[in-house]
Amino acid sequence: MPEKQFVVFKLGTEEYAVPIFEVREIIRYGEVKKLPDVPDYMEGIINLRGNVVPVVNLSSKFGLTTCEGVEPKVIVSEIGDSRVGIIVDEVTEVLRLSDDQIEPPPFINMGHDYIKGIGKVDDRLLVLLSLRSLFTEEELHGFKEIS
Repeated sequence: MPEKQFVVFKLGTEEYAVPIFEVREIIRYGEVKKLPDVPDYMEGIINLRGNVVPVVNLSSKFGLTTCEGVEPKVIVSEIGDSRVGIIVDEVTEVLRLSDDQIEPPPFINMGHDYIKGIGKVDDRLLVLLSLRSLFTEEELHGFKEIS
């Protein structure tokens, strides 16, 4: 049975996962340069080896509170022509899931096509996301303009 690999991370106490092929690298959260007149979830920009990368706070985008006392990580992804950093509270593991461990997204997911399914691992439930579907074309265009 084919397996898919996912990078598992936490926002608060909730666990999420994204396909490993959407992750370019994972870095420590460092100095972020704030930008004026951007959406609340837009944390700012970072210098990643000479490249300007916009950084999004995923907890803010989802309307969640962040965990205090953790050292956040940034998942760097290339989405189309844009490179974007996604701030998460903690990256916990890389996990393989078989097709029978993945349920389709619940119908209450209407309007959120970035939720691709629910991963079942023992007694854990992981919300499977697509970073590519998380942002509108307008947002991606804005990221490209920044970088």
